[in-house]
Amino acid sequence: MDSQGTSPKKAKKSGRVALIVSIANSVGALEKITSAVKVAGLDMSHIESRPSKKPDLDVDFFIGLEANVEETSGLVTELKKVAGSVQVFDQSPSTDNPEWFPERIQDLDVFATRVLDAGKELKSDHPGFTDPEYRKRREFFADIAITYKHGTPIPHVDYTENEISTWRTIYTKLRDLYPTHACKEFNRVFPLLEEHCGYAPDSIPQLQDISEFLHSCTGFRLRPVAGLLSSRDFLAGLAFRVFHSTQYIRHHSKPLYTPEPDICHEILGHVPLFADPTFAEFSQEIGLASLGASDEDVKKLATVYWFTVEFGLCKQGDGVKAYGAGLLSSFGELEYCLSDKPTLRPFEPTVTGVTEYPITEYQPQYYVAESFDSAKEKVRAFAASLDKPFVARYNAYTERIEILDRSSTLRDLALSIKSDVSVLAQALGKRA
Repeated sequence: MDSQGTSPKKAKKSGRVALIVSIANSVGALEKITSAVKVAGLDMSHIESRPSKKPDLDVDFFIGLEANVEETSGLVTELKKVAGSVQVFDQSPSTDNPEWFPERIQDLDVFATRVLDAGKELKSDHPGFTDPEYRKRREFFADIAITYKHGTPIPHVDYTENEISTWRTIYTKLRDLYPTHACKEFNRVFPLLEEHCGYAPDSIPQLQDISEFLHSCTGFRLRPVAGLLSSRDFLAGLAFRVFHSTQYIRHHSKPLYTPEPDICHEILGHVPLFADPTFAEFSQEIGLASLGASDEDVKKLATVYWFTVEFGLCKQGDGVKAYGAGLLSSFGELEYCLSDKPTLRPFEPTVTGVTEYPITEYQPQYYVAESFDSAKEKVRAFAASLDKPFVARYNAYTERIEILDRSSTLRDLALSIKSDVSVLAQALGKRA
């Protein structure tokens, strides 16, 4: 009791929980469910029913609650008395919770301090570990990434002569290989980056300039990151067409080697193809599929990402070309991957997603896509096979993830598609 002799109200913890309650006999089910929620003293934000896909069950009720998982335990116990199945999904906004994912593009800010490796701290076998100046620079770049907020310009960096010299060595060697080894989409974009973003041997481009260019091409953006993110966090960024990019460069003592992704890998390997509409959509498909996926499925998607966006090959003309960033940013492996040494296999996500791979040596095998469109459709079908209770899409107008599990969101999507089809019909009519 408080000082006035009254009982204080119990403070509710902030959180969101979704329930899927599957019932065999729907008669009176809605009343029983709403009554149980009321008795439990919980706030229900949404309820919707649809035919159940579960054997011997008739109806699934989708329920949204403003509560934490522990607060719903009594309700779940009561619901199990009348339901054939009760599934609980913790949607509380915490990156420690695998069932939570960012719904607004601003939510990506929470990943800034969740670096798993590199960043400010270097391992003892890192080429720059004993170099105090290099370590100081890494701290500088990490601080930029940690304090960055969505919607603000990415800070300009004045790179040192050592850093530019390292960049020049890598840039010059790779630039000579691209016309014969990289895919045509990459070679179409690269001159545009030289023209509009300052790509050149003697200057390291700025992330802000690149981000603005990408956004004008495909809606992709860059945001700085201090080091390696978890697969779940990194893939979630792709769902928003956001690529987390490092700004630091590898140590000058070994310009052709880096133990972790650096700015050479990011803006030479990754960036050019994010300006290609089909590849941008393909990358986003992997990101959307990861939202709300189990840890096991995220691992499969991350492996698919590894063998495509990082180390993918594709058929073009009578030959095979590289499109993976790990290849396009590595002089040695770019030559190796198109030699007769590695094994080449057709890209099939169900197989690729469970393939083991080394991370400190050249890949013994690569997966070859028929085309970006073919890879995109295969990833889309693979994503549909994952055990998730919803489908997600990104609304570029609101910069939010929309969960297509309600009649209202499905109706809005249908109206959007109808509008696009009407515009397409008008355009085709003008050509007739």
